Amino acid sequence: MLLVGNGKLITRDSENPYFEDGAVVIDGEAVKAVGTLADMRAKYPDAQFVDAKGQVIMPGLINAHTHIYSGLARGLGIEGNNPTNFLEVLEGMWWNIDRHLTMDGTRASAYATVLDCIRDGVTTIFDHHASFCEIPGSLFAIKDVCRELGMRACLCYEVSDRDGEEKSLQSIQENADFARWARDADDDMIKAMFGGHALFTISDKTFERMVEANDGMTGFHIHVAEGMNDVYDSLRNYGCRPVSRLLNHGILGDKTLLGHCIHINGAEMDIIKETGTMVVNNPESNMGNAVGCSPVLQMFQKGILVGMGTDAYTHDMLESLKVFLIIQRHNACHPNVAWCECMDMLFKNNAAIGAKYFKKPLGVLKPGAAADVIVMDYKPFTPFGAENIDGHMLFGMMGKNCRTTIINGKVLYKDREFVGIDEDAINAWTMEQSKKLWGELNHRTY
Repeated sequence: MLLVGNGKLITRDSENPYFEDGAVVIDGEAVKAVGTLADMRAKYPDAQFVDAKGQVIMPGLINAHTHIYSGLARGLGIEGNNPTNFLEVLEGMWWNIDRHLTMDGTRASAYATVLDCIRDGVTTIFDHHASFCEIPGSLFAIKDVCRELGMRACLCYEVSDRDGEEKSLQSIQENADFARWARDADDDMIKAMFGGHALFTISDKTFERMVEANDGMTGFHIHVAEGMNDVYDSLRNYGCRPVSRLLNHGILGDKTLLGHCIHINGAEMDIIKETGTMVVNNPESNMGNAVGCSPVLQMFQKGILVGMGTDAYTHDMLESLKVFLIIQRHNACHPNVAWCECMDMLFKNNAAIGAKYFKKPLGVLKPGAAADVIVMDYKPFTPFGAENIDGHMLFGMMGKNCRTTIINGKVLYKDREFVGIDEDAINAWTMEQSKKLWGELNHRTY
């Protein structure tokens, strides 16, 4: 049993939202109790004490959309690649990388991503993988890394016709095999979705194969209307807009997650709402790719469940929180919008998305919830309390404030040092894989 205490405790539980000098008690994989430090120490005197050192104790963060396959791209420049539009970004960078990503490259990308997530206080990820160089077994390789390092993850493979029918069939099979394994394993640390790339890279025949292979095992995780390519392709070749095309193929539903949804209209929002489908916004990636600002405020008005992801642009969810507020206000030309939406997305809606797949409640510290706890270094120089937590979170904290990360009741990162994880050995091996990948991409030795 663990007792994490001596800090300002933010629970995200409406019944007991804040304790000035609080503590959370962990028994196995779940939260046992929360309260004041004095009360928890009196009730659980034998619990192992994890000292928050006067800092902020809070639930682990959830990333509702990321891409492990981009893990080795940091600092990479691909010679001759100078994209002028979104399709050129995909072709020159991301599709180029995944076409060269071996099984070892996939494992190295997973190590790099998961270690960064733990450092940034992220305890659950929804990943969307692509490695068209080696597809079979890639989700299982990622699963093994997540298990080794202790990350909670929901995984899928992005089906696409962009590299031909054989690769498309392999990606469908990988999704189906992993979804079947996840269903049978019934492990609350590893879950599966059925992935798909952007609609303009998926034919009607492939959609039919995806639905048949999934056979109702899980929901779909798919990119939708990130760029105008999806809209043009759907209208020109299928006579409808992207969301209607997904509806026609039976892709939508209350366990399906649509990434981006930038170029959708009101009628498409109504379809998303009526089918109970979820959406995830990735503000920094959208700005970086110059694809536009997602109409999140309108989706909120429609009652759509919209969560927050990073698209692997960063692993810092608090960074995304800040950027979301800025881009929405800039787009609306109003400095007084999006505050409630950004907080709800990260701290409520991501937990609701997690609840579609994981049994124990995520994103909250209360009895029975998942034992995912982080401690953030933060010494306020203005009053700090229950009424202004979100203001301090938005303007004062970043992922790198994280000093301790506990996932599923296991201390993985304590006082800025990994526990039971040989970071140097992992980094050395990952470096070798990144050099191989970069060498393949640029036809030279690193």
